Amino acid sequence: MIYSFKGHIPVIHESSFVHPLAAVTGNVIIGKNCYIGPSAAIRGDWGEIILEDGVNVQENCTVHMFPGKTIVLKEGAHIGHGAIIHGANLGRNCLIGMNSVIMDGAEIGDECIVGALSFVKAEAVFPKRKLIIGNPANAIKDVSDEMIAWKTAGTKLYQQLPKECHESLKEVAPLREIPKERPKQEDFYKTLAELKRKN
Repeated sequence: MIYSFKGHIPVIHESSFVHPLAAVTGNVIIGKNCYIGPSAAIRGDWGEIILEDGVNVQENCTVHMFPGKTIVLKEGAHIGHGAIIHGANLGRNCLIGMNSVIMDGAEIGDECIVGALSFVKAEAVFPKRKLIIGNPANAIKDVSDEMIAWKTAGTKLYQQLPKECHESLKEVAPLREIPKERPKQEDFYKTLAELKRKN
């Protein structure tokens, strides 16, 4: 659902996809080829939220801030299931792991990876290409070329997803039996752990 608030109407590029069960409110600008998943809440009621091109905000994520602030999720930022971004700025091509919390005034640098369940405290600043984990989160090492290549490939899948959703996602009644010719889904993207085992 898309909601206006106090005269602010979200601006969403036509190539992006906002799931009907997501809520985008007020002063929000969403660029090209962005994906917003079901139950995501992007609340631009008190301030401005800018999602640059190719950002994905997955299921059950929240993006919000304190009054009068502007926050930016830069190009290719990847926000994993259940993460909370509250008043933080995210760098280009970063990955925020599932159920992480990024607090007010925090700055996550370009191509950083924040591990699942991490808590980034208010006003923490991380330079580019850091692996950030823990509660409170700390940078434990640099992000390798292998890790960022894997992350970038995964984000490209989400950047293709809006077009696929526009073309094929539709509400349907469920089948009552499993069809004999049920289509198989391709195994085309491995976890980072699986890739490391293969090498």
